[in-house]
Amino acid sequence: MSENHTMPSPASALREADGATVVAVNGEIDLLSVDALAERLDTLTAGPRPDLVLDLRPATFIDCTGLGVLCRTRNRTLARRGRLRLVADDSTGFLRMLRLTGLGGVFDVHSRLP
Repeated sequence: MSENHTMPSPASALREADGATVVAVNGEIDLLSVDALAERLDTLTAGPRPDLVLDLRPATFIDCTGLGVLCRTRNRTLARRGRLRLVADDSTGFLRMLRLTGLGGVFDVHSRLP
């Protein structure tokens, strides 16, 4: 990949709902796309008391680097006294990955948008 090539951000759709910022996370969340996602989520969690909902249902794959970004986002959100909620089904194996890594109880996970 050339230096001038930039990956499209997997965090595409952004909207407000009941005071929360809802972000749809699309495609494969892996080593190639994680930098763009991390940059977007850092921006969204930069202020005080961020209220963020990440809709992971459109994601087709999430690897350990993607999980690392989610952990970082959770930590940033909590440090700013905010809230992070994830929306996920098990079509990508994400919920299974959370259980296997011992992170099953760490995230606030919903099966549909709260």
